[in-house]
Amino acid sequence: MAKILLIEDSPTDTAVLTQLLERNGHEVLACGNAEDGIEVARREQPALVLMDVVLPGMNGFQATRALSRDAATTAIPVLIVSTKGMETDKAWGMRQGAKGYIVKPPVESELVASINALLGG
Repeated sequence: MAKILLIEDSPTDTAVLTQLLERNGHEVLACGNAEDGIEVARREQPALVLMDVVLPGMNGFQATRALSRDAATTAIPVLIVSTKGMETDKAWGMRQGAKGYIVKPPVESELVASINALLGG
């Protein structure tokens, strides 16, 4: 079981992803915006961050860049889960430091496989 931080502003997506993660044995911390998410990542040191892109205030690309460049959080892999599915979005997300990119709505088996791969499981 891993502690996973979910940074997602949609209550529906938060509920769906939380249930999916918990069903697969993970502990979930959820934040509705990037600024809070970065703070929680520094404090809680989750094993993984699931990051939405379209967020109020700072967007997910900016937050991913901040986490990947912060010495306190650089070792935490970020997996972007977003409705933004263009190849340019994926390429940009990876350039910001994301370790993976999944388009919403995620297929549970693909999401779990990506999480397990990033967690080394």
